[in-house]
Amino acid sequence: MPDEETQTLDRSAAAAATRTPAAAPQATAQPTWLGPVLIVGIVLAALNLRPAITSLGALFEETRTGLGMSGTLAGLITSVPALCFAVFGVTAPRLSRRFGPAAVVCAGMAAVATGLLIRPFATGAVGFLAASALSLAGIALTNVLLPVIVKRYFPDRVGTMIGLYSMSLAAGTSLAAAATVPLTDALGGSWRTGLLVWAVLALLAVLPWLPVARASRRSARAGDPTTPTGSGTGPRVVRSRTAWALACYFGLQATGAYITMGWLPQIFRDAGVSAATAGVLLAVTMVMGVPLAFVIPGLAARMKNQGAIAVTLGVFGLVGYLGLYFAPAAGAWAWALLLGISNCAFPLVITMIGLRAKSPAGVVKLSAFAQSAGYLISIPGPLLVGALYQHSGGWDLPLALMAGLLVPQIALGVLAGRDRTIEDECGMGD
Repeated sequence: MPDEETQTLDRSAAAAATRTPAAAPQATAQPTWLGPVLIVGIVLAALNLRPAITSLGALFEETRTGLGMSGTLAGLITSVPALCFAVFGVTAPRLSRRFGPAAVVCAGMAAVATGLLIRPFATGAVGFLAASALSLAGIALTNVLLPVIVKRYFPDRVGTMIGLYSMSLAAGTSLAAAATVPLTDALGGSWRTGLLVWAVLALLAVLPWLPVARASRRSARAGDPTTPTGSGTGPRVVRSRTAWALACYFGLQATGAYITMGWLPQIFRDAGVSAATAGVLLAVTMVMGVPLAFVIPGLAARMKNQGAIAVTLGVFGLVGYLGLYFAPAAGAWAWALLLGISNCAFPLVITMIGLRAKSPAGVVKLSAFAQSAGYLISIPGPLLVGALYQHSGGWDLPLALMAGLLVPQIALGVLAGRDRTIEDECGMGD
């Protein structure tokens, strides 16, 4: 997944701000404890941005059986993360302006914990889906606003803090994928207990944000000039072909990522791999985002055209899906590794968002458009995979679909990687 997600975007905005000879407002003095507590809060929040998804992927078969889900309904549940990220992520800027980003992140972590506490006790698929949606709404808000927190409170350490945030996100993703099945077995074997345990981590994440939210509210009441007041008008991104290429590329890479998180363990288990090993294989796929999230943005930023990287990542994915088609168990570790590399199209597209706009306002608008539209585009993919799996009784057709989607993804990556900006395409110049 997805998502490992804003490093280059923040670097681009910071670089643009550096180039602009404008006087920075003087911030209100912050308490000495705020910085360390914020670092802990950011790490804990990032650790909780994916376990709600990957823990379910590791126990998907048991959950489906326990709740009596059809394959189509199971596919719908794997589509819910993308839907929540698209719908609730759009509301984050408005909520942030009204309540402050720290308060919204605090509420988001509380929503994550509440949903994870409720869903193991659901007696039907509808209740389970609603509780999952509550957690995912909190994740969506936090996912959008953590970079805002970093830029506001750590303006001179944006790269370091985003790196810490990205590593924590990838670590939480991999930890939940690898540890859910062993924890379930150690705690009695119930899938409900295996999912419930991740609520503890989410509850811990709420604690540091409570004092941070109070301090932020006091700062706002005192008239802190560093509080964000808007992002400018910027270009009309819907007029830009590059913006549409980025949105569609984002959507297709998100489709592949959420199909992988939702269905990859099941693919391996149906091929004869044990449940515990299947969870570890998903963790291998997810953990590839840790080193490559640092390598890919730097490489892409030094290139005028990023199309070659998009092609390379797409080819890795094609080989991985072909391997799953012909020898899913025999080459399981290789296919997990290749798909993990392919899923690093996420840091690439975030990098390209930062490169395809000249101004901070343009970056913000392009990011909002590409991610919101992209997540909406990604929704049908996991649902369709679930329907094909149910009606065909195997993975041949779903794997053919997954591989086929990489072809337009590669083409869109080439288009989005061209050396141009949305301001030029919209006739705004400099």
